[in-house]
Amino acid sequence: MALGEQTYGFYIPTVSLMGIGSAKETGGQIKALGASKALIVTDKGLSAMGVADKIKSQVEEAGVSAVIFDGAEPNPTDINVHDGVKVYQDNGCDAIISLGGGSSHDCAKGIGMVIGNGGHIRDLEGVNKTTKPMPAFVAINTTAGTASEMTRFCIITNTDTHVKMAIVDWRCTPNVAINDPLLMVGKPAALTAATGMDALTHAVEAYVSTIATPITDACAIKAIELIAEFLSKAVANGEDLEARDKMAYAEYLAGMAFNNASLGYVHSMAHQLGGFYNLPHGVCNAILLPAVSQYNLIACPKRFADIAKALGENIDGLSVTEAGQKAIDRIRTLSASIGIPTGLKALNVKEADLTIMAENAKKDACQFTNPRKATLEQVVQIFKDAM
Repeated sequence: MALGEQTYGFYIPTVSLMGIGSAKETGGQIKALGASKALIVTDKGLSAMGVADKIKSQVEEAGVSAVIFDGAEPNPTDINVHDGVKVYQDNGCDAIISLGGGSSHDCAKGIGMVIGNGGHIRDLEGVNKTTKPMPAFVAINTTAGTASEMTRFCIITNTDTHVKMAIVDWRCTPNVAINDPLLMVGKPAALTAATGMDALTHAVEAYVSTIATPITDACAIKAIELIAEFLSKAVANGEDLEARDKMAYAEYLAGMAFNNASLGYVHSMAHQLGGFYNLPHGVCNAILLPAVSQYNLIACPKRFADIAKALGENIDGLSVTEAGQKAIDRIRTLSASIGIPTGLKALNVKEADLTIMAENAKKDACQFTNPRKATLEQVVQIFKDAM
């Protein structure tokens, strides 16, 4: 990457707890942050399974009261956020615990930012729009994908426009991130596949980002290596604790990479699919990643060659472009092997919607660091290539 008068930040939680059984430390961590009553933000699935109640009990054993809000929907909305704000205020809470995948974490971030700053969540779309801190915030992760438990990114759907708002704000970074592979064991194969491909997309987009640094490069490449070795194993056997543990590290490393190097057109386009059709984010990323990578290849073939090597491909004797193509082919093969649909048509995406989604994608904050700029027509064509 060319040098210029550019400074780089690096953002991660103050405390990150990894490894088997680490979720047991939730109570002690939220108490150490000075909480007296915590709002546990989760989804109805984890609530029905009793996982939220288990965390609530652990928190209460530490001497902190807790109330559960299970209104975080997949692709959380501004309505979900403000419903959670009401529960927080009505119950006199002073701290937040998120439990789940990206949906729960993003909903919790939205709640916290509104509690801290007032107004409507829509007012905070963009970069660093908050002026006041959130309440104390512990994020407990249950999927190996989004890395929202450790990032400054928050994605909330505007229910009027059906556009996913990208909120990037260092103040919404959780104080404590917890990745306990025990909470990931037994997750459905389809969810494991989608979230794993989400993590791979984070790593790839961060590695080819225009603001990548040696620190983010190291995180991204190691994440890709781990995903190449352990994602298929985690999909094949949801009880494989080693695979779950290594995927937890992979998604966290990928989060470290994109939290600081940002992303690209895969995410700016996937956000539109999620907003328009309420589709699973990881699946959208997985389908778009090869098409966007093909578009980006001529901009940074050496970087894609590095990705091919990290994915386990033999690139000896190949030109950098040929090696980079191997990375894209390998991503397609991996995606198909773990059951990801081969195109957007399988998700009932309509060609009639591609232009408006492309227009919105070009406004999305994630597209600014894509290594190759695209016209509206080119973004539409990438969508078509992914159909």
